[in-house]
Amino acid sequence: MTDILAKPVPVASPETAEYWSGAKRHELLIQHCSSCGHHQFYPRVLCTACSGRMLTWVRASGRGTIRSYTVVRRPVSEAYAPDVPYVVALVALAEGPSMMSRIVAIDPEAVRIGLAVEVTFQDWTDAVSVPVFRAAG
Repeated sequence: MTDILAKPVPVASPETAEYWSGAKRHELLIQHCSSCGHHQFYPRVLCTACSGRMLTWVRASGRGTIRSYTVVRRPVSEAYAPDVPYVVALVALAEGPSMMSRIVAIDPEAVRIGLAVEVTFQDWTDAVSVPVFRAAG
């Protein structure tokens, strides 16, 4: 776990605090606009569909499909060296929004566009958990 602790840890802002709080509970939260019904990610103060301010946090299903991905073979820093090769993907959530995340517990060569995935969480510190995805099954 020493290598994980050396990685940069996300810091919550007023807009993202609820998201990170949910992640710590191993819940994937996204915003929902009460005015127009739009779901969105990443957290914002206004709805990206109607500019409304009636945003609430809802628990996402955690299911999605890979829209695009890359296999990282050179670490961005020494903290990530033990992880290579690893997959970073754009995941289209079942609720509509997309999010960038790692794909874990699969051979990087087996990852494909359209692969069904589900969320899981990595506990980076006592206070921070990060959502990642694995092949659904």
